[in-house]
Amino acid sequence: MSSAAESMSLRELAASIRRRDISAREALESHLTRIEQINPVVNAIVTLDAETAEQRALAADEYSVSGAALPSLHGVPMTHKDNHLTAGMRTTFGSPVMADNVPTEDSGIIARLKRAGVNSTGKSNVPEFAAGSHTFNPLFGTTTNPYDPTRSAGGSSGGAAAAIAAGVQPAGDGSDMGGSLRTPGSFCNLVGYRPSLGRVPLTPARNPWAWIARQGVLAHDVEDVRFLMRAIAGPDASSPHSLPIDDAYASAEPATLRGLRVAWTTDFGLGVPVEREVVEVLSRQLHVFEDLGAVVEVGCPDLSDADEVFQTTRAFDFATNYGHLLAEHRHRMKDAVQWNVDKGMALTTRDMISANAARSRLGAAVRRFFSTYDVLIAPAVQVLPFRADEEYPTEIDGTPMGNYLDWMRAACLISATGLPSLSVPGGFSSSGLPVGLQMVTADGADRLLLRVAHAFEASTGFHRRKPELAVTSAAGPAAVVP
Repeated sequence: MSSAAESMSLRELAASIRRRDISAREALESHLTRIEQINPVVNAIVTLDAETAEQRALAADEYSVSGAALPSLHGVPMTHKDNHLTAGMRTTFGSPVMADNVPTEDSGIIARLKRAGVNSTGKSNVPEFAAGSHTFNPLFGTTTNPYDPTRSAGGSSGGAAAAIAAGVQPAGDGSDMGGSLRTPGSFCNLVGYRPSLGRVPLTPARNPWAWIARQGVLAHDVEDVRFLMRAIAGPDASSPHSLPIDDAYASAEPATLRGLRVAWTTDFGLGVPVEREVVEVLSRQLHVFEDLGAVVEVGCPDLSDADEVFQTTRAFDFATNYGHLLAEHRHRMKDAVQWNVDKGMALTTRDMISANAARSRLGAAVRRFFSTYDVLIAPAVQVLPFRADEEYPTEIDGTPMGNYLDWMRAACLISATGLPSLSVPGGFSSSGLPVGLQMVTADGADRLLLRVAHAFEASTGFHRRKPELAVTSAAGPAAVVP
């Protein structure tokens, strides 16, 4: 398989394997070679099981010549986010507490990828327990940005984003509570898609009724997002939120945005600080929507209740998911995780009643807004990719950040609404760093969201600009384990 395969889209790679233009073994060889080349630079892949993957690739090639119908992702090699359970493969959540954890079952999203034919090869790096939008942890260190390896790749799906941007694989799975798909998507010039609740049921779950976190995908372009979502979206009897299959991920769509009303905000109506260059880069793209026939106005839903909704819900979910671990392993868990869990454990009935009322008001405000507008566009992240040796930006445009969540408010405020959203490549800074444009639509309007993003990317072509990454053939920091 030639090095040109590194630039193949997911749909091109999958089609080539199904047609037997290339074999699953050749695809895997290219995948593993690319990991060896780029991992010493960006530290994206933290667990690798090449031996088992080679056995699966051989089996896939044998199945290819059997005459049987092949699944959509037959033989496609793919690493997975390290907080998604992979049966028989180490899943650490980036924490010393889980360093030797080998699950006996797959997360629902991984099971669906495997059913679609994916050859699971390893795991991509995450912040400890996915807490934060910068990917570093005490087990594996820091993942860096292929566009500038001195910079952050974002998080918590930062390992996945760096791997995709660097050509290890064309697309992959991720998750997003407070921007964990949209932030690394923005930092690494990818589409980071957070779907409507229930498109990808979160299973297994300690709380099946949890609603703010989502599993979704990262890819170079919208068509690959659709292609991958067709493999993983759909109902699950064990999830009370799961949605039936519909046409959300169909590819046919109008070529224009004529008649759509687009609202543009830079501060989310709350004075959210955003770096000046981020605003400048994105403001230069507003004409694209007008050229495609849309009406663009300054506007934003009333998000004054969103901070309370996000912070209380996040704290409750962290306490639910990790409270049992903190009770025994506090000294082995990072401060940010302790802080989130402690906030959840300290919640009172009064706090929960207040947050529920705030969520009701926020929902009403959002519905009013989308009765007038079709799409909200805004910065996906408030800053350019920052230095990888920093924990998080402590100041934005002269405004101090009180904690590690404040610099993520551009994403967290939208998470609180529960609406489908994504980051799409929106341009580059003067120093060549990617800038993502966030798009948001009404609940369930995922097809419209992807249609608008596709029209924008087709008009701008920013997604075609790949990083100029110096690579090496030396053995990288990926651990080889069974």
